[in-house]
Amino acid sequence: MSTKTKENQSLEKYDALSLERSSGERWVNMKNALTRAGQGLSLSEKRLVMLAVSKLDSKPKVRIDQLPVTRVTAAEYAELFDLDIDTAYTQLQTTAKALYNRSITIFEPAHKRKGKPITQTRIDMRWVGRCTYHKKEGWVELAWWHELIGYLTGIERQFTSYQLSQASALRSMYSWRLLELLMRFESTGWAEYTIEDFATSMDATPKMRDDFAKIRTKIIEPAVLELIQKDGWIIKWTPIKAGRKVAKVRFEFKRNPQGQLDL
Repeated sequence: MSTKTKENQSLEKYDALSLERSSGERWVNMKNALTRAGQGLSLSEKRLVMLAVSKLDSKPKVRIDQLPVTRVTAAEYAELFDLDIDTAYTQLQTTAKALYNRSITIFEPAHKRKGKPITQTRIDMRWVGRCTYHKKEGWVELAWWHELIGYLTGIERQFTSYQLSQASALRSMYSWRLLELLMRFESTGWAEYTIEDFATSMDATPKMRDDFAKIRTKIIEPAVLELIQKDGWIIKWTPIKAGRKVAKVRFEFKRNPQGQLDL
C-alpha cells in the first residue's frame, strides 16, 4: 500500500468534517476585516472566489492541518452568472491561472502613541495556496491560503453576510465591492468610510486616490446606479468635507419596496 501524503490526509479529514454546505441558496460570509480589505480581484476572479466562499460552512473552526479544498464546476458557474457553458469553461481556466498570484491587502487599525499617529501596518496574503483546473471535466479546485481561512470560518461576530444571488447580475467589481461595504451595515441602513479606507477597499488606482472627482465618476456613481437597477436598492450618498477636501463618504441605503428597476 502506498504511503499517503500529508496533503491527502488533510483532505480526507476535511471531507470527514463536511465543511462544504449543501446545495441551495448560497450565502457569502466573511469577517469584516476581509470585507474592508483591498481584495485585488477582477470580476471573473471575484465570481469564482465568492462562489467558492459560499460553499464553505462558516461556523466550524478549522485547524491548520484541516484546510478545506473547494470545488467549483463550470456548470454551476454558468448557471449562477447567466453564462453559456463555453464561456464558463474559458473563464474558469483563465481565472484559475491568475488567481494564484492575487493577494489581499489588509491594513490593521492605526493607533496613537504620545498623541502622534502610528503608521498603519500593511498585511498582504494570498487567496489560495493552490488552484487546480481540470479541463476535460470542467471544474476548478481552490486550496485556501492557511492564514485566510480564519476570515472565512469559525465566524461568530463582526462579519458581513449576503446572498450570492444579490451579486450574480452585477457586471462591475466596484458595484460588488460597494454591495459588500453596505451589507456590513445592513442593520443600521447607513455606512461611512474615510476616503482612504474606501479607496483601499475598492482597489482604486493611484490617480483615483489623488482626485476625488475620479472616485466619484469612475467608482461611486456607476456602482450606485448598478445596485439600484440590478439589485433593488435605494441609495443616497454624500461626500463629507474637512475644509476644502473630501475626507469621508456616507451612504444611506435601504431595499426598494418595489424591487429592482427594469431599465
